[in-house]
Amino acid sequence: MSQTALILIDWQQGFDDLNYWGNRNNPDAETNGERLLAHWRTQGWPVYHAKHNSTEPQSRLHPDHSGNAFKPGFEPRDGEPVYGKNVNSALIGTELEADLRAQGISKLVLCGITTDHCVNTTTRMAANLGFEATIAADACATFDRGLPDGRTFPAELVHDVALSSLNGEFAAVKTVDEIIAG
Repeated sequence: MSQTALILIDWQQGFDDLNYWGNRNNPDAETNGERLLAHWRTQGWPVYHAKHNSTEPQSRLHPDHSGNAFKPGFEPRDGEPVYGKNVNSALIGTELEADLRAQGISKLVLCGITTDHCVNTTTRMAANLGFEATIAADACATFDRGLPDGRTFPAELVHDVALSSLNGEFAAVKTVDEIIAG
């Protein structure tokens, strides 16, 4: 597993504002993500953090908003790189890919918020770039999503569909327990 990096995506306080984002699935995502992070750190394996720096001033994830900060329990430690991004993929406009390759890392475990946006996009790009990806399904979460015609899809469905579209082609979808068990 030493060649496998943990990629933590957008574990930011701004996602706690449900009045802004709406209904969310998987209330245990943070607990599961923290367990995975603790396991990775105990093993001394590489940890990388991606953080969304929105360019929209009203966004809870804008650098001038307190919501841009990491959630408690997900703060980077010394030696754990942080990549600020302003698009969905942590591999666009950052040095993440180059840094992973420089360290000889070819396998990734990804988790974070949101399943269907930044986690999904980063995972697809990672697979397209030749990385072997695994998604920690129970350490991801998303929100209800809607269409212009008024239909709304519940967060749990959005989460499950996003994971199913990744599974097998772009990534292996596993639980935190399965990943820790190796």
